Amino acid sequence: MSDYVIEAELREETGRSASRRLRRAGKLPGIIYGGDKPDLAISMSYNTVSKLLDEELFHTSMIEIKVKGVRGKNTVLLKDSQWDPVLDTATHLDFFRVSGKDTITMDVPVVPLNADKCPGVVKGGLVDLVRHSLEITCRADSIPESIEIDCSNLDLGDTIHIDDITLPEGAEVIHDVNFTILNLSATKGSSSDSDSEDDESGEADE
Repeated sequence: MSDYVIEAELREETGRSASRRLRRAGKLPGIIYGGDKPDLAISMSYNTVSKLLDEELFHTSMIEIKVKGVRGKNTVLLKDSQWDPVLDTATHLDFFRVSGKDTITMDVPVVPLNADKCPGVVKGGLVDLVRHSLEITCRADSIPESIEIDCSNLDLGDTIHIDDITLPEGAEVIHDVNFTILNLSATKGSSSDSDSEDDESGEADE
């Protein structure tokens, strides 16, 4: 089952000039590939798709693209997107065909929870997110929207590594090194800094 449905049309022309004409007409060019089927060059309503691109869930969900004049379903994942560096608008989308049982690998965002309430932040520290996303391997129909990390018990100097977190059932992060995802670092003026300054001044007095 797909979480999103997009209406599309086949593109008769491809290339930069044709794509520019499409965009001027309010269309967004794209391509559907993979799944041992022919590639389909398509165009979609820019207004419709641009709103979907603002949703985080859209980037990790199965999508059904209904292509006018083409028989059969196109169940896909958004694989890549190109953007205008000046206008910050989407210029082209790549979709990869999948079925629910396929095993896929894609980036899923990391979301720290309760960061503002944890002891380290109360003391003036800062949650430093080292990995903003994780490369997750799972079934295409079971992609987690995000990887949530509870920070409520973190104190200054604490670190969360990949082996410290519990991933959703069926999800895996393939890794050889127990890499850091986030840590709680002291900032200037935090209680740990004040303690160290007090220690130094105490040593000087002696």
